[in-house]
Amino acid sequence: MSDPAQTATEEHLPAPHPGLSAAEVAERVARGEVNDVPVRSSRSTAEIVRANVFTRFNAIIGVLFLIILVVGPIQDGLFGFVIVANTAIGIVQELRAKKTLDSLAVIGEARPTVRRDGAPRPIPTSGIVLDDVIELGPGDKCVVDGRVLEADGLEIDESLLTGEADPVLKRPGDPVMSGSFVVAGGGAFAAAKVGREAYAAQLAEEASRFTLVHSELRTGISQILKYVTWMMFPTAIGLILSQWILQDHDWREAVRRMVAGIVPMVPEGLVLLTSVAFAIGVIRLGRKQCLVQELPAIEGLARVDVVCLDKTGTLTEGGMDVSELRLLDGAAAPAGPGTGPGTGTGTGTASEKGEAYVRHVLGALGEADPRPNASLQAIIDAYPSPDGPHWQCTDSLPFSSARKYSGAALRSPDGESATWLLGAPDVLLPAGDPALAHVEELNAKGLRVLLLARATRGLDDPGVTDGVHPTGLVVLEQRLRPDAGATLRYFAEQNVSAKVISGDNAVSVGAVAAKLGLTGAKGPVDARRLPAEREAMGRALDEGAVFGRVTPQQKRDMVGALQHRGHTVAMTGDGVNDVLALKDADIGVSMGSGSEATRAVAQIVLLNNSFATLPSVVAEGRRVIGNITRVATLFLTKTVYSVLLAILVVCSQVPYPFLPRHLTLLSTLTIGVPAFFLALAPNKERAQPHFVRRVMRYAIPAGAIAGVATFAAYLLARHYYAGVGALDAETSAATLTLFLISLWVLAIIARPYTWWRIGLVLAMAAGFLVVLATPWLQHFFALKLVGATMPWAAVAIAAVAAAALELTWRWVGRRFPA
Repeated sequence: MSDPAQTATEEHLPAPHPGLSAAEVAERVARGEVNDVPVRSSRSTAEIVRANVFTRFNAIIGVLFLIILVVGPIQDGLFGFVIVANTAIGIVQELRAKKTLDSLAVIGEARPTVRRDGAPRPIPTSGIVLDDVIELGPGDKCVVDGRVLEADGLEIDESLLTGEADPVLKRPGDPVMSGSFVVAGGGAFAAAKVGREAYAAQLAEEASRFTLVHSELRTGISQILKYVTWMMFPTAIGLILSQWILQDHDWREAVRRMVAGIVPMVPEGLVLLTSVAFAIGVIRLGRKQCLVQELPAIEGLARVDVVCLDKTGTLTEGGMDVSELRLLDGAAAPAGPGTGPGTGTGTGTASEKGEAYVRHVLGALGEADPRPNASLQAIIDAYPSPDGPHWQCTDSLPFSSARKYSGAALRSPDGESATWLLGAPDVLLPAGDPALAHVEELNAKGLRVLLLARATRGLDDPGVTDGVHPTGLVVLEQRLRPDAGATLRYFAEQNVSAKVISGDNAVSVGAVAAKLGLTGAKGPVDARRLPAEREAMGRALDEGAVFGRVTPQQKRDMVGALQHRGHTVAMTGDGVNDVLALKDADIGVSMGSGSEATRAVAQIVLLNNSFATLPSVVAEGRRVIGNITRVATLFLTKTVYSVLLAILVVCSQVPYPFLPRHLTLLSTLTIGVPAFFLALAPNKERAQPHFVRRVMRYAIPAGAIAGVATFAAYLLARHYYAGVGALDAETSAATLTLFLISLWVLAIIARPYTWWRIGLVLAMAAGFLVVLATPWLQHFFALKLVGATMPWAAVAIAAVAAAALELTWRWVGRRFPA
């Protein structure tokens, strides 16, 4: 098409806009007319520090710590140092996660192509200035507002902004909105609004930000913390009145005992461990070139029970190879470039003119598209434009996923003009056409087939596909991803249904999926025959596994139908036809090499373009959710028994059995240290909904048993001991009882046992024994077991409580299944 002998029409086409000069760019930068919207993948350092330091419970614990500093001694304020350590750990881990995310975000950042000094060059989005000329092609996202300068069949989807499903054909002078994306054709537009003035700038910034919201896990924890806050204040009032006025304690002792009753109610480490577990998940996935654009995506993918896969780019690699050119008069030609010019004289069909002519038509069609997709690129590679006189393209129709064909009006070197279409045979040909028999035969082998057909109408005619003359079949061999089969097997083992949803022929897609071992691949479904009604479509999707000839709007409808049936749906894709479905899915997963539009709407971007990374993401999510559920049970058991003990103390009008140092010791050995290890352990169980219910169904009865048994041991010790130092002996017996019961709760939560879990429980028991056996630690923690009778009685009460915990664990499992 670069031949000097051009038509008069082509000679008068305007020259491409050269774009801004370097001086013009510098002038606009100096005026501040730059696209400076801060699109971030993570929170700023200041936000991370503020979020970890200024929390509701840090404020409560901080006030209580200051009170202890006033009344002393310092060992009763150990809980304050624990909070400082927890906060520091949370900040460090989130900063590590931020560093990982920010480095990955730079790799995955969209780099639009702008024209500067007449030459196209990719630049960061933040480098665009006012009046920059930005080139567009299929899958490109419009990053700023502007006005179209050039359009070659340019179709833009604005549905993410306007809700209008149909693409809009753009002509020079038409407006372009940031946030929209190109579905077909190409062109260029001039930036009219940049930075915060752009239409979708604020929405884009929010959508790209690393966020901790919209998470069932965090919402559930916040709900629990809200209830705990409500309980703390009346409990504190009751305790201070009970210990100071009714017990006639010294006010300092009363305050210490009140603080001891309040501090263990706060599950402060639960929030920390949730943040740390998520942050470490981000770091682990970052090492595998997986960019998590929204933090809850890790949690969401752990809950997924249906994964919708786009075949191209997911099960198959992006590239293809032409394996055969089959002329429809029965002749066949191997792949490769043609030899010699066409023999056409302006009359007769292409098949009569021979194989060389068809090759030249295919080469001219490839040359007519400046941004070919994978199929057309394979044709270009196999049939390059011949030397000698060039074919001329007088009109073109870019490929669209909705149409499933492209076209061009071509003039051959000898002056013959014809309109050609290249696309899906079953879309271009009527049902029953003899050529479709060849197509089905090839599709059954997993090959992709395109039809080259001569049209009798113009490209701008809505009925251009009516009455076409089929000329040849281009057979494309798809390259299967070597890791796709193992990934599909992983999902099957994890009870996650895989649905292959593709725009290609259903039989061909089914054959590819069958090669990879997908269950149900031998019954592919043509999506054109799916019911439109949501419930009926959902039933059909539940029954099938492979769906072909799916339009972009249908992909979106299918995701909605599966969600309507109660499924948590993940959608993977890399093409512009996947954008709407990715946006609506519970979790959108894009390939790093995918279009800018898909990367923009996806929560997870696989920068290494490897479908095999998905199991790692699922496993990471399951580890986080499963382990946080475990440790939340530990923390909330402590909250429940702390509230119950406080109520029993107030009602019985006895001194509170513990000092803050006792509960700090118990919390560290039975919750804090083991919870940290349990939160980061491997866990492959699929995440279940109803986090709060799942945690509280065991935490409430376990906490009640621990509270009642500990208070019983305390009352027994009060009747047994008398005289000076009796309260210290009573406290020591109660502490021993509560430690043994809490250790048994830990032993239950740590199941199923592995060598390191058993070692963890035994190490915590040994730690308590060290405290009891070391004189200075005894003095520091005010622990001294007096005599043998009462300590063994405490052990016996703890053993009864442990048996009750075991029975309760089994009963809860049967009565309130997860």
